[in-house]
Amino acid sequence: MRKFKLLAVICAISAGLAGCASKHIVSAAPPSVSIPPPDETSPMPQPEAPPPVITEEVPAPEVPAPAPEPAPAKRTVAPRRPAQPEVVEPPAPKPEPPQISPQISTRDLNSAKKNTTANITTAEQNLQLASGKQLSEAQKDLTEKIKSFLGEAHEAILADDWVRALNLAEKARVLSAELVKSF
Repeated sequence: MRKFKLLAVICAISAGLAGCASKHIVSAAPPSVSIPPPDETSPMPQPEAPPPVITEEVPAPEVPAPAPEPAPAKRTVAPRRPAQPEVVEPPAPKPEPPQISPQISTRDLNSAKKNTTANITTAEQNLQLASGKQLSEAQKDLTEKIKSFLGEAHEAILADDWVRALNLAEKARVLSAELVKSF
């Protein structure tokens, strides 16, 4: 019997320890039963009726019968005018952003003009050397870049931005020299 009690105690302890450590007990929601209204309600008091008013009967004056309404006249429909097309004014052109160019001395300006002209001339001469030759795709791409730089340099000259023109002309000259070397 003692072994049986010992076994029962061990089973109870192991069952207690083996159980889930965090049991979530959720209680059921209370039943949603509406409470019936009470059977006996107090009667509402009846409103008192006002005493009847006694009035003398006066005959109503005779009113002539209304004249029949005339039939509506046919309305003439004005012809529709074609819709006027809306005149849409084109948006005003945006002014060009101002070019910010550094102020340079007269001596530096003359030097920039001289160097720009020399670089443009060199780049154009190198392009002429390439014009008579069969060019690869890379060389064709290079000539397009050189022409683009030269065009932008000419635009900068027209805008009197000699520093920018010099920079673009130098790029065109360097690329044209690379083009000539690739032959």
